[in-house]
Amino acid sequence: MTASRGAALGRVFERLVRWALQSYVGLALVVITANMVGLAAIFLISWAGGVFTRVGTDWHGAAIAIMIYPAVALTAGVGIALWDRRRYLRWLDDNRKPTPDEARALVRLPAAITVRAIALWTPGILLTVWLVDHYTDYHNVPVLLSGFALGALEAAGVGYLILDRLIRPAVPIVAAVLGPTVHPTSTVLVRVLVTWAVSGALPGLIIIVVLSDRSTPASDRVRAAWLFSIVALAVGALATGLLARSVATPMRAMYRALDRITRGELDVRVPVGSTSEIGRLEHSVNELAATLRDQLHTEDVFGRHVGSTVAERALAGSTDLTGDVRIVSALFVDVTGSVQLSAEMAPVEFVHKLNRLLATVVAATEDNGGLVNKFAGDAALCIFGAPSALPDDATPALRAARRIRDEVVATGELDIGIGVARGQVFAGDVGADTRLEFTVIGDAVNEAARLTTVAKEAPRRILVSDAVFQAATPAERAKWKRYKDLRLRGIPGRTRTWTDLPPVR
Repeated sequence: MTASRGAALGRVFERLVRWALQSYVGLALVVITANMVGLAAIFLISWAGGVFTRVGTDWHGAAIAIMIYPAVALTAGVGIALWDRRRYLRWLDDNRKPTPDEARALVRLPAAITVRAIALWTPGILLTVWLVDHYTDYHNVPVLLSGFALGALEAAGVGYLILDRLIRPAVPIVAAVLGPTVHPTSTVLVRVLVTWAVSGALPGLIIIVVLSDRSTPASDRVRAAWLFSIVALAVGALATGLLARSVATPMRAMYRALDRITRGELDVRVPVGSTSEIGRLEHSVNELAATLRDQLHTEDVFGRHVGSTVAERALAGSTDLTGDVRIVSALFVDVTGSVQLSAEMAPVEFVHKLNRLLATVVAATEDNGGLVNKFAGDAALCIFGAPSALPDDATPALRAARRIRDEVVATGELDIGIGVARGQVFAGDVGADTRLEFTVIGDAVNEAARLTTVAKEAPRRILVSDAVFQAATPAERAKWKRYKDLRLRGIPGRTRTWTDLPPVR
């Protein structure tokens, strides 16, 4: 119940802040509020010091004289605030994005108005101290000067904190224009120091000033010290709570965003709500998510072009040319009469049929632990045993060959030949420093291609070498029979071949 009530109050506060930012009089109200805090502090200091009891009979004239400058300064401050509203936030009124200069000016707004407030307060303090010394019997100028100066600084500090919070809803728009921005006057350190000064240091110094006034009775000074202590505790609790919330809320949002990123959810964006280091951190979280999205997209595209196994190997390794010699089973698939088919069919229709065939090849190969190494027009080379070694590379190759043939026959769209051979090959990267490609080179690849050419005329459309057959498991060998001893172009001697048995009806 308490948490929900706090959340509701937080939403009300956020709506109030947005209203003040968008309202034409919002900036003026901030200036009035901050100056009222300073005037209240000065009033309490004067009351605690007994200034009001030492005015004398001509207190009406004294009060009017003392109030002239505050009234003029407050009117001037409100007028300047209305002018500042138009100057700094014209783009908001025009319902457009700020220019870079307007965005930078808005970031400097809290510091600029704070400095101007101190400038307006300074002559007023000097004038008021002189008037009090002239019209009253209170002549402790150092105490008055110190107390009034602390009250002015309290007003300036309160104004800075309110303005810093006021412009926060516009920070995401500013960040979109300027990028990650950290202004020296809006860092976390500055915010913490100003909050500490407003809630602790300045009230504490005011208490010291009041207690050091020996001309005031001790009972009045103690009463004033108690009053300022209570005010300091209340203001300190409020200011510290707001400061903690301003840090904890974005940190909680970033924690949740990072937690989602670690779970692979990369569609994350944290609102950039500050021009401090926290804002830079929020921007960095967004950049991290965007970079990971780009990297994942690159890996996906890379994997689609070279195969997921090769992509993982390339991304995990260096850019040096690497490879090794190993025994693999090579499976070659080629379409029968592709030239005639491409001439008889519309290009788009032929490509659609070819893509369906190659999808079957990819699925059958990858499901059996192999790699589709390359597509060569209407043909495909699949490797079992590289780059990832397999305890048995022959049996998966034979299973994949039968599955490809069966699924292609079932569709009836194309006629193919499949050749499978086994032997020692080089498996690794070839190319130059700027362009690498994983490939396999060896007699097994050449033999598989030659067997594919003959397999196009074989009844079962699959021919495998004796080396593949002998390396397969007994259960797999039971599904195959001797075919012929063939002379293959470029292969010395005769090659003993096998084909699979037809299904039992």
